[in-house]
Amino acid sequence: MRELPSARNLDTPTLTDHVPMLIDELTAALFKQSTETIAEALVEASPPIHGVQRLVDGYDIDEIVAEYNILRGCIHDLADEHGLTMQGRPFHILNRVLDGAIGAAVQAYATQQALEVQQRRQEYLAFVAHDLRTPLNAISLATRVFELTWNRPDHRSESEQMLKSLRRNVKYLDALVAKVIEENTGLATETGVRLERRSFDLWPLVEGLTHDLHPVAGTASTKLVNRVPEDLVIDADASLLRRIFQNLIANAIRYTPRGTVEIGARDMSPEGGVVCWVRDDGAGVPADRLDKIFDAHESDAQKSDASGTGLGLAIVKTFVEAHDGQVTVESTEGAGTTFTFSIPARKVRR
Repeated sequence: MRELPSARNLDTPTLTDHVPMLIDELTAALFKQSTETIAEALVEASPPIHGVQRLVDGYDIDEIVAEYNILRGCIHDLADEHGLTMQGRPFHILNRVLDGAIGAAVQAYATQQALEVQQRRQEYLAFVAHDLRTPLNAISLATRVFELTWNRPDHRSESEQMLKSLRRNVKYLDALVAKVIEENTGLATETGVRLERRSFDLWPLVEGLTHDLHPVAGTASTKLVNRVPEDLVIDADASLLRRIFQNLIANAIRYTPRGTVEIGARDMSPEGGVVCWVRDDGAGVPADRLDKIFDAHESDAQKSDASGTGLGLAIVKTFVEAHDGQVTVESTEGAGTTFTFSIPARKVRR
């Protein structure tokens, strides 16, 4: 069984976890000489449990089938070594038990896999739905400002800025919708997150976000400051990184009225990669909430908000970890909060 790719890194107890139970079930079937349908006899036995476990162990369906057939060969070899003949009724019982075990294990494997895929898709769509809210709010506020200033010549430059913000956010919404359609055909990875890393300048991405979120920040009288070095290059998925910054900045704006939100980054040389942060001087986070602030369905805010979905910071954590990075938070009530995340250099595959 060690020849199976997924079995090579498993320890012996994990590799042989359900074999003793299956041998007991086979022994009982041979003694009983029963005409009972083997599939029915195995429904509550070891194969379904084994199938689910092998999904956790990283097996594919072909490897589960191969595992049972290897055991079938071992039993025949053992019988031959002891001068026993696996012919006639014992032969049929052995095959019925193992064939039934394969069917039960594969069915349990496929059912659990389908449930996990469905759960990941639901989580992913919830993430995207959350992400839609920030550009929609920006569009709504930009449209309102545009309506109020368009006919006033002294505000023409502000109106033009709002038009540019509208175009960028509409384009971003279109990209999100396209992503939903793409992901609906099947998840690309176990987490539903597929990285498309490339090297690009970080300053323009952050600068574009500060302009896009200007209507939201303006409503709260919050100042957005881009402290990212203009020559800093990052290797990351631009779409996911934009959503990380968007959620952190939008969260900071919400809880920093009439304050300042600073976005910064620095190179992690010599290790490679980049460390980024979003710092505000707002209300801060209570100490008893810091440990669970990144949990899904916890409020992504720094105070109670009935309208929040509690996904903003869970999205941040998921997308940062997809880059093999980490995200942390430091906060003092009444003094502000700093979210810091790392985007390590891309791993070189050999």
